[in-house]
Amino acid sequence: MADPELEAIRKRRMQELMARQGMGQGSQQNPEQQKAQEDAKREAEERRQMMLSQILSAEARERLARIALVKPDKARGVEDVILRAAQMGQIAEKVSEERLISLLEQINTQTTKQTKVTIQRRRSVLDDDD
Repeated sequence: MADPELEAIRKRRMQELMARQGMGQGSQQNPEQQKAQEDAKREAEERRQMMLSQILSAEARERLARIALVKPDKARGVEDVILRAAQMGQIAEKVSEERLISLLEQINTQTTKQTKVTIQRRRSVLDDDD
């Protein structure tokens, strides 16, 4: 009889803990903080896109947008490289599509993963080499 009571107590305690964690995350301050964080992220992304539009030519922006559709993480990395170079003063003029392609090729050679395929053939019990 102690086991069902113990289980009931554990369930209630677990529900209380879950409710407390939910309350801590869902308190009145948190929606305001979440909204502020989302606004800050949105504003930072807008600034980032504005800087990229000033640095990249129209064709390069278009190509980067197409890359972002297929590989968003790769496009983000290329954007980071371009923005860093611009902040360091290494980019004096707008980045053309050809320059973007060469940059992509450089990044590809640096980050190319070496894949190795190993085939293991299993022998059947019925196959005899005798």
